[in-house]
Amino acid sequence: MSADVKVAIIYYSATGSTYQLALAVEEGAKGTGAQTRLREVEELAPKEEIATNQGWAAHRKATQHIATATLTDLEWADAIIFGTPTRFGLLAAQLKQFIDRTGKLWSQGKLANKIVSSFSSSGTAHGGQETTITALNNVFYHWGSIIVPPGYLDPVQFQVGNPYGVSYTSDNGSVPPNEIVLEAARFQGRRVAEVAAYFVSGRAQIAH
Repeated sequence: MSADVKVAIIYYSATGSTYQLALAVEEGAKGTGAQTRLREVEELAPKEEIATNQGWAAHRKATQHIATATLTDLEWADAIIFGTPTRFGLLAAQLKQFIDRTGKLWSQGKLANKIVSSFSSSGTAHGGQETTITALNNVFYHWGSIIVPPGYLDPVQFQVGNPYGVSYTSDNGSVPPNEIVLEAARFQGRRVAEVAAYFVSGRAQIAH
């Protein structure tokens, strides 16, 4: 269905919680036949600081194979899905720095009409998951993109309860996402890819 659709999943993860969500989101998008690019934004923290946190250092080493996100990935994509841990109710600085570099694409209208969505994780319950996602929505408004949330359009959404975007509490990185959360992430990736397919197909018909 979505073979001609291109989906970029761009995330930041320190200890791996958001990374695991990103993998499931990509799996959901791929399940529709969409082309995907899984990319992590550049790390900004000093190596010395990362080395003091065993989980952080281990995750950096384990994910060295993941390509670093570039602005070209945004331009390539029909749909963009951002993932980030919460930082005081906001997105991580690493993802924010990447977004701050999109001014030229924005000014050229190259981010307009992209299908967009986002997901988050936090170390503690009620740690800012929803405010992080809605903060990312502010970026999308400026871009002129089309926000596609998961809503309550799949039974799994009634189990995890977040219509804004998949999220979960990692207990400061010690608890990985369970299968229900991962299925919600797959659903979000699938839904974004499917909506993007409708949009791409409609645009192609208009062009002809």
